[in-house]
Amino acid sequence: MNYGMRFRRADAFDKADDPCWHPVEAAPLNEVETLQQEKLRVQMDYLKERSPFYQTKFGDAGVDFDDIKTIQDLQKLPYTVKTEVRESLAAQPPFGLHCAADLKDIVQMQASSGTTGNPSYVALTEPDAEMWHEMTARCFFANGVRPGDMALHAFSLAKGFVGGIPVVQALQYMGAIDVPVGADGGAERLLRAAYDTRPRCIVGAPNFVIHLAEKAEEVLGVKASELGVERIIVGGEPGGGIPAIRARIEELWGAKCCEMLGGTDLGVAYWAECDDQSGMHMVNMDHIITELLDNDTGKIIPFADGAKGEMIYTAIGRQASPLVRFKSGDHIEVLGTTCSCGRTGPKIRCVGRTDDMLIVRGANVFPSAIQSIVADMAPDTNAVMRVLADFEGHTTQGALKVIVERGPGRDPGRDGALKKDIEKRLRDSLVFKADVQIVAADTFEKPGVAKIALTLRKDPKLP
Repeated sequence: MNYGMRFRRADAFDKADDPCWHPVEAAPLNEVETLQQEKLRVQMDYLKERSPFYQTKFGDAGVDFDDIKTIQDLQKLPYTVKTEVRESLAAQPPFGLHCAADLKDIVQMQASSGTTGNPSYVALTEPDAEMWHEMTARCFFANGVRPGDMALHAFSLAKGFVGGIPVVQALQYMGAIDVPVGADGGAERLLRAAYDTRPRCIVGAPNFVIHLAEKAEEVLGVKASELGVERIIVGGEPGGGIPAIRARIEELWGAKCCEMLGGTDLGVAYWAECDDQSGMHMVNMDHIITELLDNDTGKIIPFADGAKGEMIYTAIGRQASPLVRFKSGDHIEVLGTTCSCGRTGPKIRCVGRTDDMLIVRGANVFPSAIQSIVADMAPDTNAVMRVLADFEGHTTQGALKVIVERGPGRDPGRDGALKKDIEKRLRDSLVFKADVQIVAADTFEKPGVAKIALTLRKDPKLP
């Protein structure tokens, strides 16, 4: 794919009033599937010629590349899992045995956050990098960013994260202007930049953009809602899809908040909410094939309303670090299959990650689900919690310890009643027994550059 540009797509401003950034987002699904299968066959031919990693993996599975002609044929193949990617990277640094492009053709590299182990390094050829710009531009456009917009960059710009340089590149590509301060610059500098440049949009992690808004009056002498921001684009951690947290963001900034979802292994972002705010659409079906795995049955299931499972991704059209049937670890729920915006990709919300999931007396519990319930109880709570998983592994037979900040100005004498109320709501909604500890508002460090870790493995020894 080549749009003949280096920074900005030549026709970016022609798209400002379009319903979607790219027509494929609203194409009939049968047409999309035909396109996907054409690109899948090309990708298989490429891997057959260029990927020793998949040559070995397919051979071990007794499957020939030529056998994979349809999306259904993908089910003949084994999954690619994170541990295999890490082993591949260790076996042949820096980009692994699964890198299927020559080093001379690689123009960019990115790194995962490494929150569950060492960072993964991902290579991009020039067509790969432009594909990333295109995929992310579609997400920003769905989220409400338009060519000509000023966008304050509140994701981290450091450490090679995809929320850094690739976000800058995608915004430039679509004709927007990135204000490149980054979370690394600190809340005060970001707020000063917001005051000076009056951006229409802010992009950042949900908990951090709340923190920014709460500090605005102290730093600037005006409320965040007086800065003229119209769009808050969030991602990178749970929160944007939690109604109480979204409502808090929108109240503080006086702006609409939309969520996006992605991951370094496949791109920056590939799912994004439209103005309907009823779930994130897959807006990149011509670049990624998605399957939904029911972990209970081990079967691939349709993207039907209410379906739940783990996202499986296959890159199509990728050169340097292609992945086939990659188990993302993202557990999602399908919220709908039609939308007033006209996009045909299914709408989802991410309910948690495999890495985060805890099993409490047989019940699967995602910390983000606990966060949602605690946030719904504001202002009695401060919408802030941490799970204390002070046991080996991810399974416990005891009550799960949950630490919750009481709301600002709330009477500590009512902590006993608040504790019981939270424990009851968690038991009724998530079917597990919790042991809740109530602590003062602002006990935990305010959000910064790093993602918020909702699970603690060691007792923080709070008063």
